[in-house]
Amino acid sequence: MTFRTKIFLTALSAAALAVLAATLLVSWSVRNHLEARIEHELATEARLAAEVLSHRDVATDAQLDAEADALGAILTARVTFIAADGRVVGDSQLTPEQIQAVENHGTRPEIVQALRQGAGSARRHSTTLSADMMYVAVPVRSAASPDLAVVRLSLPLTEVDRQLARVRAFAALGFGAGVLAAVVLTWTLAAPLARRLRSIEARAARYQHGDFARTTPDYGEDEIGAVARTLDALAYEFDARVAALGDDRARMQAILAGMIEGVIVVNEHGRLQLANAAARRLLRIDGAVEGRHYPEIVRHPGVARQISAALAGRAPESVELTGVGRDAASTLIARTAPVASPGGRGAVVVLHDITDLKRADQIRRDFVANVSHELRTPLTAIRGYVEAMADAGPEDARRFLEIVGRHTRRMERLVHDLLRLARLDAGQEALDRVPCSVESLFMAVEADVSNLIATRRQTVARIVAPEAATVSGDPVKLQDALRNLLENATNYSPEGSRITMQAERRRDRLVLSVEDEGPGIPDADLERVFERFYRVDKSRTRDGRDPGGTGLGLAIVKHLIELHGGSVRASNRTPHGAVFTIALPLE
Repeated sequence: MTFRTKIFLTALSAAALAVLAATLLVSWSVRNHLEARIEHELATEARLAAEVLSHRDVATDAQLDAEADALGAILTARVTFIAADGRVVGDSQLTPEQIQAVENHGTRPEIVQALRQGAGSARRHSTTLSADMMYVAVPVRSAASPDLAVVRLSLPLTEVDRQLARVRAFAALGFGAGVLAAVVLTWTLAAPLARRLRSIEARAARYQHGDFARTTPDYGEDEIGAVARTLDALAYEFDARVAALGDDRARMQAILAGMIEGVIVVNEHGRLQLANAAARRLLRIDGAVEGRHYPEIVRHPGVARQISAALAGRAPESVELTGVGRDAASTLIARTAPVASPGGRGAVVVLHDITDLKRADQIRRDFVANVSHELRTPLTAIRGYVEAMADAGPEDARRFLEIVGRHTRRMERLVHDLLRLARLDAGQEALDRVPCSVESLFMAVEADVSNLIATRRQTVARIVAPEAATVSGDPVKLQDALRNLLENATNYSPEGSRITMQAERRRDRLVLSVEDEGPGIPDADLERVFERFYRVDKSRTRDGRDPGGTGLGLAIVKHLIELHGGSVRASNRTPHGAVFTIALPLE
């Protein structure tokens, strides 16, 4: 709805209300005046009729009715005679037969008032004549007609309605003239005002769409111009503040996006206002976080206590969260600080992912403990046998020297494997990639472990699919990896069992696998068997004894395969046994 239309409707409504109020007041005044005049005239005529009746010689009801007809013709009003008992004994508009059927008038208000006060009047609807009537009654005292008690005159109020109809007609005419004047004046006077308002509206629309270019429009010097200039000033100030807030928000977003720590902002009601990308990644948050309650994101009583303390203005201690976020093994450190804002006090929760630090620390501890154990065992044996050689004979000394040599070689292998792992970690192992025959690799690996296989009376089956006959890689490093897997399978498989070495193609990967018939690997250990010195449950050892080795073979296998851009994993086969699978890229 346009501004001009609103002004027109406002003027029209005001004119309509004014005309309506005036019509109501005039109608009320005219009605009261006319009714008062009619009542006065009827009262005068009723007294005149009563005076005339008091001097007439009237006796019978028929004569009274005839007298009523005569007076009604003279007075142009309905004349009714009522006896003292309320019975109608004459009426100027009814026949004698109709008078007999008229109900008793003794309880009519004007009759009761006339008998008590000397005069009575009433206004009501007449069911006999089906019209609104004015009734005026006065008492009659006639010696010739002792039964005649009241003479009543009545007149229909149709004249009042006609007068009021004329008043309403004039009011409607005035309303029409007012509407016409309102249309002309509104359309004439509101046009410049509407143009100015449209100009202000267009400028506000520019502000809404972000266009805050400074111009100097002519708004005029009245109140509308003052409002428009104030609007411009507010818009320019708002633009400056929005630009400053945008810069601050961009800097904050850049800082939060570059942080590796997760940041969560909670308002005074415990609902999230912000979570950076690191927090979403650590807690695996999907979708919008604004407005969500923090227990939906971090279900930990320690964090709840931290946030409660921060919202109370205290700086709580950090808490360590385990099994929250990425996986069950993840570990986070949560630190919470209170934040005061104009809208109330909030809290900022910072999450530090120390999973890798924990894992690295555990690996370091295991490494130190295992290296100490692996070195201490042969050193203790060497020392013991060297001391025993001092008192031993030639035969015993030779046997002791063999044992010392075996433990020395074990230490040498351990040091060699440790040095190789160090080179692999440092990226110092060069990769000479050439096409290799998978069958030749399998045969070379089997030849390397043939003595151990023969000792345990095991058989090795080689299955090479035609599409997997050749692999691109460093043959020496692939042979080292496969030898470690085959030696591991031989050590952990029962005597007389079967070991399968298989090659096949799966989509864009060449897959090499080594399967044994041993007891398998517990599910809890499948992800950790490639860690350095990690040992599974004793059920994987042969006859409950340590199978030997340095405990670094599978770790070296993982590094060698990843050097080729591939992956290695361990799984169990049905009904028993372990499967080590190497997946290499075809090119």
